[in-house]
Amino acid sequence: MTHGYTTGTGTSPEPTGPYGTPYPGNTGTAPETPYPVPQQRTTEPAPEPAPAPKKPGRDRYLDLLRSIALVRVVVYHLFGWAWLTVLFPSMGVMFALAGSLMARSLKRPALGVIRSRVRRLLPPMWAFAAVVLTMMFVNGWNPAEDPDHGDTWGLIGLFNYIVPIGAPPYPWHVGSPSGLLEDTWAVQAAGVLWYLRAYLWFVLASPLLLWLFRKAPWPTLLAPLGLTAIVGTGVVTIPGETGNAVTDFAVYGSCWVLGFAHHEGLLKRIPRYVSVSCASLVMAFGLWWASNHLGPDGWDLNDIPLAQAAWSFGFVVILLQYSPSWQELPGRLAKWDKLVTLSNNRAVTIYLWHNLLIMATVPIIDLAYRLPFMQSERAMAALDSAYTLWMFALVWPLIGLAVLAVGWVEDLAAKRKPRLWPNGSKSERPRPSGGTRRG
Repeated sequence: MTHGYTTGTGTSPEPTGPYGTPYPGNTGTAPETPYPVPQQRTTEPAPEPAPAPKKPGRDRYLDLLRSIALVRVVVYHLFGWAWLTVLFPSMGVMFALAGSLMARSLKRPALGVIRSRVRRLLPPMWAFAAVVLTMMFVNGWNPAEDPDHGDTWGLIGLFNYIVPIGAPPYPWHVGSPSGLLEDTWAVQAAGVLWYLRAYLWFVLASPLLLWLFRKAPWPTLLAPLGLTAIVGTGVVTIPGETGNAVTDFAVYGSCWVLGFAHHEGLLKRIPRYVSVSCASLVMAFGLWWASNHLGPDGWDLNDIPLAQAAWSFGFVVILLQYSPSWQELPGRLAKWDKLVTLSNNRAVTIYLWHNLLIMATVPIIDLAYRLPFMQSERAMAALDSAYTLWMFALVWPLIGLAVLAVGWVEDLAAKRKPRLWPNGSKSERPRPSGGTRRG
């Protein structure tokens, strides 16, 4: 958007006397004088053009953080490195970014915003659920007879594949251990749906949370940490999936509200040294708590709710405090612009499908063992030692195929024209209407 401006043009002043005082009865022409009076032509300088306002658009710094979070999630689920949860707490970052966008959207009527967010979430989930449920049923799963879910409740639980208010049911073992996928594939594939449940809870609660935040910002910001200390440490135990849902809401609630604080400018009003110092203390507490409550996978913060909440909170505070609000990726980061754009336009697709695609790399790589030049023990040992690296190399093309195959559902959910590869390139940008086209 451009804003025009006009510049002043000089005009001859009315004739005046030698010291700038007007002649008596001045009518626009100077009276005759016995000697010539020098006339000075003065012009007012043209006003400086007003600086063009920044074009509204996405914050590329936040887009970059979301892309890094998605990559970290894929790498973590592939390699299982517990230290990745400390290096970059992806889920806390993603909830904070979503909270910031939600606060911006709530300038509009809340009901319409919630409807829009739910509409954007559900169709991609339905596409995923249709594939996963079909695979489960084909492999012989009957939710009514599943001992872990039981009779009617197993059938009722299927509703969570339509609207993820609770945890959708899935079998712990399905198919054959010697099949193309290991018999625990359903747990890994459907297990990612907890994020959509937590996201939906936050969306539904956001109008109230934002109202509370504006009335009492600090209690609203810190209350989820206090709730985590109660439900995430065993002080109060809520059984079943309800307990898991409440714990997830508590653990990441402060990160979601931090998104509000970022959008409302609260963090910018706090001296940086104060916020960073306090965030570091909270993070140090999180590591101290984790060191005394290590889970089965050691330093995996996903198994230690209070440590996860404290570490994610402090980490997000620092990231948002230094937020530069880029409109374009600077310097060397610019070469990643298209991938950052693509991953943000297909974030739900990438998140939903990545775990199933990681498992799909296994039968593909196993085909390599049948190749004639792979029959020696040395060749097989080399493939065994690099197996996970081959999975890492292969999962990204598979994610790309998923983006092409089902990513366009995200466009339909957002009421946009379907796009196969929305990476921001000129070829996929809509042409301006009107004008002529050269042949």
